[in-house]
Amino acid sequence: MDPQVPKDKYNGVWLIFFMLGLGTLLPWNFFMTATMYFTSRLADPLSEANFSVNATEEESRSVLQAKFNNVMTLCAMVPLLVFTCLNSVLHQRIPQKIRIAGSLTAILLVFLLTAILVKVDLDPLPFFIITMIKIICINSFGAVLQGSLFGMAGLLPASYTTPIMSGQGLAGTFAAFAMICAIANGSAMHDSAFGYFITACVVISLAIASYAVLPRLAFFQYYQESQQSKPAEDEENKMDLLKKDERKKSAGDDNKQTPSILAIFKKIWVMAFSVCFAFTITIGTFPAVTVDVKSTIADGGKWELYFIPVSCFLLFNVFDWLGRSLTAVCMWPGKDSKLLPGLLVARVIFVPLFMLCNVQPRHNLPVYFSHDGWFIAFMILFAFSNGYLASLCMCFGPKKVDASEAETAGAIMAFFLSLGLALGACLSFMFRALV
Repeated sequence: MDPQVPKDKYNGVWLIFFMLGLGTLLPWNFFMTATMYFTSRLADPLSEANFSVNATEEESRSVLQAKFNNVMTLCAMVPLLVFTCLNSVLHQRIPQKIRIAGSLTAILLVFLLTAILVKVDLDPLPFFIITMIKIICINSFGAVLQGSLFGMAGLLPASYTTPIMSGQGLAGTFAAFAMICAIANGSAMHDSAFGYFITACVVISLAIASYAVLPRLAFFQYYQESQQSKPAEDEENKMDLLKKDERKKSAGDDNKQTPSILAIFKKIWVMAFSVCFAFTITIGTFPAVTVDVKSTIADGGKWELYFIPVSCFLLFNVFDWLGRSLTAVCMWPGKDSKLLPGLLVARVIFVPLFMLCNVQPRHNLPVYFSHDGWFIAFMILFAFSNGYLASLCMCFGPKKVDASEAETAGAIMAFFLSLGLALGACLSFMFRALV
């Protein structure tokens, strides 16, 4: 190691990147995990007043309650896809500090508004609209934040991408655990929700404070200054050559950009479509279908309160994170194996398996897997396979091209990941309607 390179004292930069990684996915996970609170606010007052003991659950649910999970997923994933694409333009026009600090601040304001609205009485429709606008905002800013954060990590050694991935992987687990603690507190749902969203505000505030400290650390300063100056000089030389020798061929040079991207895509298309398919299946069923599964053994006890926070959200996030983490020590099957895309295609079996669990209300399909144990077993396999197989695709994509093409390959893989999320959000309507 070069003696001129400062040490990352107390792993300060690593911890800050972990905190920022946590901040990128925490907002969406907090909204998704709080579906019970949001749907409770969407009950039709008239239906609630006339609700009889003999009425079915389907009759007691309002239209807004029935469609909430599907619309929430769509309002989250489509802006994520759009702003992931826009970020490639934004990063050249808007300074890094504004993109990262501005996005975190905007997300903090959304959570403060959400916490305040817990104490404000609103009719179901205005509350539904405001909630969807907030979900669009946090995912739009989250996409800009995530793209900017990975770009900033590119200035440092490759190992500094790991804390971002670890932070993102733990974001869902943290959100689910916070919701379980809020329920365990024994307070009314509205009081628990207020504490839950205030917790999110505290975490986002810590992420903002961490980012403010980052430029002052010698380790980060060294890589930022040394690696940003070189590209600037190289770019200057390239521009001089272009002005002197290839001014008349600039239009032709522009046309060469597309074939080069297509050439890279041809090398990684299997991995790109595989990761797209992985998240299409995952988001198509989670949480739109899985969140409506009801416990058959709770019988009105405590487990009924904890069933979805634990069996759906906590288990998914823990085993998804374990699957991602396993790729650090095991990368089987290999990057050229046909088994990897085959396993991802096989994950489509989880769609009917979850549909045949005790999803309520239901219209078309019978319940074959009524016991809670079936749902828990399916969720563990579903989450672990998503984390492990999708992470393998993201790792293998850039490795199937030359080193000079790896960055472009990574951008293509990120686009197809976001495309999978958006397609899954659209398909979630059909999956839920088929039950």
